[in-house]
Amino acid sequence: MSRLRPLLVAISICLVCGTVFAQAFPTKPIRIVLPVVAGSAPDLRVRQVAPLVSAGLGQPVVVDNRPGANGAIGAREAARAAPDGHTLLNANISNALNDVLASDPCCRLTEAFMAITDVARSPLVMVVHPSVQAVTLAEFIALARIRPKGLTYASGGSGSIIQLLAERIKAAAGIEVIEVPYKSLGADLPNLLAGHVDAGFSVLATLGPYIRSGKLRALAVASERRVAVLPEVPTMAEAGLPGMEATVWNGMFAPAGTPRAAIGLLQENFARALGDAEIRAQIVASGAEPGGSRPEEFAAFVRAEIAKWGRVVKDAGIRLE
Repeated sequence: MSRLRPLLVAISICLVCGTVFAQAFPTKPIRIVLPVVAGSAPDLRVRQVAPLVSAGLGQPVVVDNRPGANGAIGAREAARAAPDGHTLLNANISNALNDVLASDPCCRLTEAFMAITDVARSPLVMVVHPSVQAVTLAEFIALARIRPKGLTYASGGSGSIIQLLAERIKAAAGIEVIEVPYKSLGADLPNLLAGHVDAGFSVLATLGPYIRSGKLRALAVASERRVAVLPEVPTMAEAGLPGMEATVWNGMFAPAGTPRAAIGLLQENFARALGDAEIRAQIVASGAEPGGSRPEEFAAFVRAEIAKWGRVVKDAGIRLE
């Protein structure tokens, strides 16, 4: 028993320190670094929950937009912050893809940061211009087989989630469709609406108005189940291509070394804000699913995403240009 006494004392001290920290945290405003432009979907979601998180923590929540380099600029900024819970990173799928395509030790999500919780997840929707003679995904694939390299699709550029999903579809269906790269998600919309490019992929928050007006035709959603606000559109699996899930997500992270007590308190407050009836309804109406998962659950999701898309990048031989 005497040998165990020092260990028990150490554990007690750690528990007391953790409790004291939890009672003291936060002691100043919470800064959330967003590696995206103001007005984008992730930005709007964070600004939407920020007042409720602020009220729960008793400190102001400040949003700091640091876009650029596919999310890497904001990630580097947050990684340099003190690991005390007062600076957070709202990372997204692009940051995870950076870990696959241009891994930078400074800001790898699974090493330089600790997962707190997801904010929202939105599946990609495949659409075509009405001039394309395909009402279903099966018809689009059949058309592509008849016309090798005769159809085009818009992507968000090399290494984007759209390019990776399209490469998976092309490989699984055995078709050749020409990629037309754009600088970012949504930049292709004007040309897609004008019919200058045949097919495209984006989230429902962007495509919804054009699908409902008939300016674009939805073929399938890249999710495990249909989207509640788009019930008539089948999943990729239902349309004949299983295993084609592709989600645009964003979530909260803290610099590695942040005390677990702070991580837990932050997760509780973000989950509570995301569970607010009005906020939840708005997220669902946009075709997304609200987050709020536990840190370990979100961390496992991020690791799975990096592994999944890493295999796609390797198999397709994709390189950043």
